[in-house]
Amino acid sequence: MSSCTSLIFLFLFSFLTSFKASARNPVFLNQFCPNTTTFSRNSTYSTNLKTLLSSLSSPNASYSTGFQNAIAGQAPDRVTGLFLCRGDQSPEDCHNCVAFSVNHTFNICPNGSEVVLYYDECMLRYSHQNILSTVTLRGRNIQLNGNKISSNQSDRFEDLVSLTMNQAALEAASSSRKFSAIKANWTALHSLYVLLQCTPDINKQECLSCLYESIYGIPFNRIGGKLNRPSCSARYELYPFYNETAVRALLPPSQQAPPPPPTNASTSPVSSTPRPRKSGNSNMLAVSIVVPIIVPVLLFIAGYCFFAKRAKKTSDIAPACDESLQLDYRTIQAATNDFSQSNRIGRGGFGVVYKGTFWDGTEVAVKRLSKTSRQGDTEFKNEVVVVAKLQHRNLVRLLGFSLQGEERVLVYEYVPNKSLDYFLSDPAKQGLLDWRTRRYKIIGGIARGILYLHQDSRLTIIHRDLKASNVLLDADMNPKIADFGMARIFGMDQTQENTSRIVGTYGYMSPEYAMNGQFSMKSDVYSFGVLVLEIISGRKNSSFYATDGTHALVTHAWRLWSNGTALDLVDPVIVDNCQRNEVVRCIHIGLLCVQEDPVDRPTMQTIFMMLTSNTVTIPVPQQPGFFVQSRPERDPLDSDPSTTNKSVATSVDDSSITDLYPR
Repeated sequence: MSSCTSLIFLFLFSFLTSFKASARNPVFLNQFCPNTTTFSRNSTYSTNLKTLLSSLSSPNASYSTGFQNAIAGQAPDRVTGLFLCRGDQSPEDCHNCVAFSVNHTFNICPNGSEVVLYYDECMLRYSHQNILSTVTLRGRNIQLNGNKISSNQSDRFEDLVSLTMNQAALEAASSSRKFSAIKANWTALHSLYVLLQCTPDINKQECLSCLYESIYGIPFNRIGGKLNRPSCSARYELYPFYNETAVRALLPPSQQAPPPPPTNASTSPVSSTPRPRKSGNSNMLAVSIVVPIIVPVLLFIAGYCFFAKRAKKTSDIAPACDESLQLDYRTIQAATNDFSQSNRIGRGGFGVVYKGTFWDGTEVAVKRLSKTSRQGDTEFKNEVVVVAKLQHRNLVRLLGFSLQGEERVLVYEYVPNKSLDYFLSDPAKQGLLDWRTRRYKIIGGIARGILYLHQDSRLTIIHRDLKASNVLLDADMNPKIADFGMARIFGMDQTQENTSRIVGTYGYMSPEYAMNGQFSMKSDVYSFGVLVLEIISGRKNSSFYATDGTHALVTHAWRLWSNGTALDLVDPVIVDNCQRNEVVRCIHIGLLCVQEDPVDRPTMQTIFMMLTSNTVTIPVPQQPGFFVQSRPERDPLDSDPSTTNKSVATSVDDSSITDLYPR
């Protein structure tokens, strides 16, 4: 009966906590007071700060929207401030929290000119710098429940939390109040409660970015956790920590009023409103109402636990990892103009990619799998589950999916600058890729993304198809790794695996994988090394067709390095406008990655350190592994033209292999 005892305790704690909430002060969480800049009590800044705080806590502030910003004074003593109340808070509770926070500011951060105070019900922030309409990620506060989800349920729970929070992030970013709260089913007795919120002064994309950073920063193996930042917050619990009635009463986004514009605190009344206190009579009345409710509920829970323990479990609960991301197929059809040819923007190993625009203006990339593609239900579910778990700025985000008969569709964030392959394939566009702000940045971003997959995500993931066409570039030319249909998830203690089904791309596959079916994190390292050499040379690996006796870019780069002429590898477009020491260092790292023995190749963590620190000693590279073998006959069931049979050295082609059995 220990689980039932815990359940009863959890119910009592949650119920009494919510009951007592109205009779207590706001719950203080933490503060961010960097004290890099301070002020004296008699300064002009101090006077302006008092004016600003009085304005934010006055009855004239906009508590109905839960958000207000203000400015007091002139530069260099100008103070900018704001408050944000949790989206379910009533105007009265919002005012109480802000007034309480203002009254305690100087006790917590006495002389700091930059302060963030986090309460459970609200956040108060002010600074000597302009903080309006600007995303701030530093100064985070994270709090986790000490209890962990049982190991046999952790994967399913993490899936549910991740997908529910992603759905809430999209809803919050699209809402004018930048707020969303979602309740999802977990067990027969417990639901998952998720709440995400941004300050309404930032735009949709900035809000999404902040929320994704927060989601990525919270472990999902606890029964609750929250992470607050100055610009956004994210929280999940297995009890209703927010007011469900208030959330349901909120107007739909289309009918919500926009946040109020900044006000000048100098024109606002200077007053300090005390926090109203609840009367003792109201508490007694509440107790008289609550007690008769608790008793039958506890009896019901005890009875349920008794009978549930006796009942035989007839089926496993299906993982809830898919439902919250499932989209209506007709909506996707409309967004892509029924998958029209004019909306087509590319082709992957398993199907065609279309640009789509939803009714709210959101642009997306829609991957429509070929009906005859070798990516079946297993690969499709793999891509959904894998990508949904991943949140990193250098990985493309999965927004949803759809299943309709034989149709299988994945919906990703739209990345406007297409792929790295698009730039490397067109000499006219290579000039847009300078060294420092483009190519070096792209190399570092790819390294960060793969490092996250290998080490920093909650799973150990081997991509297995890292190549230029699977690296997308956003509006700022930041790289985002895409196409996880062939990724493999490793266990915590697993380092490598053998397979008879080889998937990947010629020229990027490591020798041990292509010939023996053995893959590991070092297989991705090999592919990364080829990518680095491509980015530096401005030439795709597939462009080397027996030129001067060279069958591959790797061979060509090694010969130049061995001859002491490594700079001859550099793209002529950038050779006169690049930091040559950086370029040579990157060539050096690339050659370390493509060494024949996987043991000799560095890990992605070491690679990232080599790229970001000049103090790290780089070993001398050994001769690369050269894999030369004719391509096998194409499987007649595979209609993907990218795998058409052609007898060439395998290291010179970049077509995706979906099913190859080694001899």
